[in-house]
This record gives sequence, C-alpha cells and structure tokens, in this order.
Amino acid sequence: MKRFPVRSLCTILLLSSMLAGCGVVSTNSSDSTSKPETTANAGTKEQKLRLNIKTEPPTADPGLAQDAISMAVARSAFDGLFRLGEDGKLHESVAESYTISDDLKTYTFKLRNSSWSNGDAVTAKDFEYAWKRVLDPKTGSEYAYQLYYIKNGQKANAKEVTLDQVGVKALDDKTLEVKLENPTPFFLELLSSVTYYPVNQKVVEANEKWANNASTLVGNGPFIMKEWQHKSKITFEKNPAYWDKENVKLEKLEFNMIEDSTTELSMYDNNELDWSGSPLGDIPSDAIGALKDKLHTQATAGTYWYVFNTKKAPFNNKKIRQAFAYAINRQALIDNIVQTGGTAALGILPPSMSLNPNGYFTDNNIAKAKQLLAEGLREEKLTKLPEIELLYNTDELHAKLAQAIQDQWRKTLNVEVKLKNMELKVVREAMKEGSFQIARASWIGDFNDPINFLEVFKAEGGSNKSGWSNPTYTELLAKSSAEGNQEKRRELLKQADSMLMNEMPVTPIYYYTYKWLQKDDVKGVVIDALGFVDYKYARRE
Repeated sequence: MKRFPVRSLCTILLLSSMLAGCGVVSTNSSDSTSKPETTANAGTKEQKLRLNIKTEPPTADPGLAQDAISMAVARSAFDGLFRLGEDGKLHESVAESYTISDDLKTYTFKLRNSSWSNGDAVTAKDFEYAWKRVLDPKTGSEYAYQLYYIKNGQKANAKEVTLDQVGVKALDDKTLEVKLENPTPFFLELLSSVTYYPVNQKVVEANEKWANNASTLVGNGPFIMKEWQHKSKITFEKNPAYWDKENVKLEKLEFNMIEDSTTELSMYDNNELDWSGSPLGDIPSDAIGALKDKLHTQATAGTYWYVFNTKKAPFNNKKIRQAFAYAINRQALIDNIVQTGGTAALGILPPSMSLNPNGYFTDNNIAKAKQLLAEGLREEKLTKLPEIELLYNTDELHAKLAQAIQDQWRKTLNVEVKLKNMELKVVREAMKEGSFQIARASWIGDFNDPINFLEVFKAEGGSNKSGWSNPTYTELLAKSSAEGNQEKRRELLKQADSMLMNEMPVTPIYYYTYKWLQKDDVKGVVIDALGFVDYKYARRE
C-alpha cells in the first residue's frame, strides 16, 4: 500500500498532464502557504457575513445539488472526506488519513471522530449510503456521473448491476474502502465536491423533504442552518459540534435572495451586505465602469452557453444549430454587457483545460451563418424559420445578453425570437421535460480535466438537456477513461471535443470571469480555481 499525505496532492496530480494543479483565491491580505488553519485573530468585530445568492436554491441536499448556489449552501452545512484549505491545498477533513493500493485503484480512508448536527456520529456507512443513493436511479441525481469512476458506479446508475456491487464499502464505523474502475489521478479532488458529501440515512429516509427546510436539515459541516425564509433569506450559525470548530471564526452567515443586481449593489453601499457580485450575486453591468478600480476579479473554469433542444424542429438540424452559433457576436457581448475580463468562447472547454486553444468556429461569421441557415432550411424543406423561444432564468445579466443575442439573430438570420424568463427551478424543470427550444445554461468544472465537461453529453438525460447523443462520442470517452497514456488519452478527448463542437448541441458564448466587491475587513473566503466558494474560513478582521 502507498500512503500519501494530502499536503502532497498537487504533486500527485501533476502525474496527469491534463490537470492545472491546485489553486484558489482567498481573500486574505497575505498568502498562506503552509497549513489550512486560520491563524489570524478575529478580534472583537462581530463575526457575521452577509451575502446575496440572488435566487431560491433548488435544494440543500448535497447529493442533488447541481447549481453554484445550492452547492454553496450545501458546502456550508456539510463536510466531506477532503476540503480545500485556505492555503489552496486539499487537506483531510472528515478523513483522518488514507492509503492507496499499488495499482492506484483501491483507496482506504480512516475517519476521524465527528458528528451530525443532531448528535449522531458520522460513520463510514454514511458515506457508503450517500454515494449509493446518488447512483441509485430512483434518486434522480443529475451529478451521478461524478461517481462513475467508482467500480460499477455507471452500471448501477444504468440498472445493469445492483447497488451492492458498487465499489464502496464501510469496513467498520471508521474505515471506508473505495474501489475504482481505473486509476483516476483527480479522485481525491473529486472527494472534496459536494456530490461526495455524506448524508444521514435515518434523516433522509424519514422525510423526503428533509433538505428543504432549516428545521429538518441535518448536516455535519462548519455551520448549522437556523432559518430558511423561502425566496427571502437563509441564515446559518456556527456549528458548535463541528470537528474543526476552532478554525471557524464566523458566528453567523446570512444568504439573502435579491434578484435585482442594482438593489444588491445599493445594499452593499448602505452596509446591508458585506459582499456584492460573484460567485453567487452580480454587479450591474452599467456600474462596472465606475467600479473598475475597486473590483476583485478571477478567471474561472466555467462556460456560459445556450442549449438547443435537438429533439424539436428546427434545432433537430445540425446546420441550423451551427447557423445560430456563428451568428452571435460574442466579443460585442463581452465589451458592452459582460465586461471585466470575460473571454469569447469558441468551444465548450474553458482555457484551463482547452484541447484546441484556437476554437472550433469563427465568432460573428455572418456569411457562414447565412450559408448554413439556407442549407439547413433546404434540408428541412422550409422557406423561413418559425418564431423561436429563448428561455432563461430571471437575472439582469441573462436578460441583457438574451436581448442582445435576440437582436443579432434577427439581423443576421431574419428570425423572430421570443424571450421568456422564469425562476431558476422552473427553467430547470422545463429543460428536464424537454419543453423548450433554446435555453440558457452554464457549466463550471467540478475538477480541472476536460472529461468533466465532455462527459455531460455522453448520454441523454441527466445534465444533458439537449437531447443529443452519439455512440461514437460515448465510445471515445470510454476509451479515454481506460487509457493510461496521457498523450493518447488527450487525443481521444480532442476527437470527442471536435465531434461535439461540430454537432453543436450547445453554443458556447463566453468563459466566466468572476467580479465582486467585498468589505475591507472580510478575510478568508476561499474561491477555488473552478469558481466554487467556501465560507468555512471566512472572518472579519
């Protein structure tokens, strides 16, 4: 057995040339490079942090969370085997230590003493139950694919084997054994994602709505949810039973749900909020110019895109999908609306994991767009496009982008586009049911490897709302998972990426750059290289 301290994880990850290593942005005024503990004295200031999350999170269940807001809420209430520290490195969290077999396919974790917020002990069985629950097709977790690296994980999710055959087993209360399908150099990084967090089986099975109210939510994380005023506010307080409570300085964490970004900024200016903007809120686009010198920015591994429903006309035609992609002037959108460092996306993979830095198509290629549209219309025996509906969740930025793209498509493709905005939860449901033509969506990497983006489209359903799938594409991804040679693996992934961009089930628009304002005394908020946020180490100094 090979034993690896978590502090050397970045060295392990460098074995894979596809990874960019470990990275975070912490809001400390000085770098922390040696250990994750918060060493600063929080002083006598009130340890309270007030933020905005714009909208009601669909869930606080870590096994069902699929959007940045739900994940931030879940990360506040729960804890996994590993957690990113303030120093930018992964550290043991609920896991006290671990070993890896010589073939790099079996991981054995020893758990520390920790407890649930209801007083129950956290055990290895909680992790086994939680992971198998995510893989259980009855659960309907759209992030189940994240556990496909576990032996028989994908087969169990497809009902080809029973959950008992999944390669995760509690050997005793404090020992968890995990067997993988193939060596997976980013597996420990995956374990820090919320989908791998444990849940309390007794609580989950007693109430199917356990994760929708503060009174029934039972977690094992740094904070306990005390109040959930739906569509208004979520309030957390420090968890006095958390295993690492000494390093949690905040006494209260408050998430407000304010959809209007102008109101959010006004509340920040009036000292009613301590943070305004990314990753969970937004800065009004018309205020960015005046705030430019005050803004904090960070590029993130995320792509903003529009999804085509390939099961419905006219977007069942590849050339028509391509025409809509070519007709977008992305740079104009960035210059006039997104602003502050956004980058035009000519592929779905963000720069940190790109397989083709030059992109797969030309931005704002009006002639090509018109040519493709004419060819697609002929193939569908149409003379003109019908009215198209574009669906997006209520948000100022989404609205401005939709209006600008609506105008670009009208001028270039001579098509009328009806804009329809709804609450995020309703939009997700409409996309799940396939009752849309084009819908706004995005993807932020769960780990820094191209497979995390490409595997979204390997099968219909789940996170792939486009309805597109291709057996050759799926086979390329399967071969890449079993390929030990990194150059050969990269080539397989590049072929899949090229196929996806040729078929165009989604059109990428821009790569994310976070921008925000924070009060000068706010320290220790950790935003990792993928854009996920953690408030465990946050404090007021």
